[in-house]
Amino acid sequence: MDSEKDLNETVQAEAAAPSRSDADHPVCAYIPESAKPVVHEEHEVGSGMTKREAMKIRMQTMSKQEILYLRKKRAVEKCWPIFRFLILFGLGFVILTPLIFMVSYGFRESRDMNDPTVMWIPRHLTLNVMKQTISAMGIDSMKNNPIINTLVLNIGCSFCQVITCAVTGYGFARFRFKGKNLLFGIVILMILVPPQIISIPLYNTFRYFLFGSVNLIDTFWVMYLPAITANGIRAGLMIFIFRQFFRGLPKELEDAAYLDGCGPFMTFLRVMIPNAGSSVLTVFLFSVVWYWNDYYVASSYFNNTTTVAMQLKNLEHVINQAIFHNPSADVSIREKIVWLEAGCLISITPMLILYACLQKHFTEGIERSGLVG
Repeated sequence: MDSEKDLNETVQAEAAAPSRSDADHPVCAYIPESAKPVVHEEHEVGSGMTKREAMKIRMQTMSKQEILYLRKKRAVEKCWPIFRFLILFGLGFVILTPLIFMVSYGFRESRDMNDPTVMWIPRHLTLNVMKQTISAMGIDSMKNNPIINTLVLNIGCSFCQVITCAVTGYGFARFRFKGKNLLFGIVILMILVPPQIISIPLYNTFRYFLFGSVNLIDTFWVMYLPAITANGIRAGLMIFIFRQFFRGLPKELEDAAYLDGCGPFMTFLRVMIPNAGSSVLTVFLFSVVWYWNDYYVASSYFNNTTTVAMQLKNLEHVINQAIFHNPSADVSIREKIVWLEAGCLISITPMLILYACLQKHFTEGIERSGLVG
């Protein structure tokens, strides 16, 4: 017991003793100075020289071409951060200026437009312009609400288009069949050919659907049927994205699924789709944005149904009728611009919120979907 007590006291005394560096250790007193390692400061290099002194000595043995190349490299290294900042600042200014412009004009009174002292910051902040624009666009009404119509078309068509384009892209990526190259060439034509070229044949098809027995014009089916058959808005690009992604997945995943008893369809559902989450999200976001901003296709088939893009296209006429009570009111654009900018801000706000929430996953999906790299 006494030995254990003495041992504990020794350990406690050593722990309480002040710590010493290696140089203060008694053993170091017997090491000659020539045997001790030379420790340089952070700004020093070999033999105690600074990096600048070592570079001067090195340049004495260089040729003129090497010295010129080294000076150019230094100049590029110093100028590149400044040049990169100017590029990013310019791009940010070009992208953000319209948004700041809309926010500034959408929350000011119309009389501020005739005040030369008012530039970016409104003198009279108000929400009346935004409320009047919402009422003029019909967003506050339950009948034929453009927001509800756009969401029904947008979400439903985007969901259908993701499913059909994923199946089509998987077929082009993994299966061999006659006419595969020809059909994929048609997919590429879907990307290149503008929709205006086929608008009249499509209109006749929907107007006289099923040999003229059904009229689908001014119904949601004119948007849903192309999405269900992988022919919706920008469907060719989405098929191409899925094809490139599925081609990059290892073949061993499918072989393992086949060995476990899965057929092609179950392999697609249980193996390929879970691995294609980034591409699915990318295609879905692309589809949502394009259906939300679509004006040409919707205006070609809808007579009474209104969407956000259609209301935004005819916003000046709508404002004349709802606010000035005259469809052909002769009002200067300077006085109406506050309502026009408020309408633009209303139309892009849902897309800004969507991008702000999913921008991380969206950028990752772009990197992994085959569009880059």
